Amino acid sequence: MSHYTLIRTRIREVPILLSALHKMGYSQVEHHEKAEHLFGFQGDRRPETAEVIIRRQYIGAASNDVGFKRQESGEFQAIVSEFDRHQTCSEKWLQELNRHYAYDLVKEQAREQNLILEEEQEMENGDVVIVLSERG
Repeated sequence: MSHYTLIRTRIREVPILLSALHKMGYSQVEHHEKAEHLFGFQGDRRPETAEVIIRRQYIGAASNDVGFKRQESGEFQAIVSEFDRHQTCSEKWLQELNRHYAYDLVKEQAREQNLILEEEQEMENGDVVIVLSERG
C-alpha cells in the first residue's frame, strides 16, 4: 500500500483546475461536491478523500488515484501517492499543472475585468508573458 503525500497548492477555482488538468491530457476528471474516497493501485479504498479526482486507470499502470481536497483556506491540497510522485506526478508535473492553472486564472480574471489580451509570448523556460490593456 502506497503512502500518500499531501502537497499544498494555491489552487482555488475548480473550473480552472479542471481546465488545467484537461490541457495536461486528463479528460476523465471527477468533480464532487462532497469529497469521495481515493483508491489504491489494487483497487483498495483508501481513507483519503478529495473533491477533484483523477482515477488511477487514467494515470498509468500500477498508479493510485490522485486527488485534490479543498482546505479550510479555500485552497486545494494535492493528494499523490509516493509511487506516483516518483513516476507520473513528479515535481515537474506539479509545475506544469500550476503553470496551466495560473495562465487560465489570469485570462479569466482579465475577462472578468474587461481587459484585452494584447500580446502573449512563451519564454524559453516555459513561462508565458501576457500583456493586457483596458478596453478603450
